Amino acid sequence: METKHNQQICRVVREYQSPYSEPLVISAGEELAMGEKESEWSGWVWCTNRDGKSRWVPEKYVERKGNTGTALYDYEATELSVSVGEELRMGQEESSWIWCTNQKGQSGWVPTDNVEKVQSFRKVVQHHLASDGV
Repeated sequence: METKHNQQICRVVREYQSPYSEPLVISAGEELAMGEKESEWSGWVWCTNRDGKSRWVPEKYVERKGNTGTALYDYEATELSVSVGEELRMGQEESSWIWCTNQKGQSGWVPTDNVEKVQSFRKVVQHHLASDGV
């Protein structure tokens, strides 16, 4: 619970709609097929798991061996659809994307260009407590 107090808050400044309905979840050590698909974001590679599901994975999360690779870490490729004005809790940042959690508790990756940092979670809580007379 303590880590939430130190998290940053960001506000969505540009809508993002994920083109993927289901995430790709990979485990460290999993073998992946590596694609040559081009991305507008550097640092990402197109990977396909043994079930045939493909998504973008951070390049540094995969040890590449030609057209195949091995996942170095557990990873979940869930993209979060967001609307302008939403406030999100920010987590890990990776190659121009941020892992965010919305007010409904849904989490996923959001492009950094679509959000702006607001303030720390602690300051938001203090502000709300002060305005509630606590």
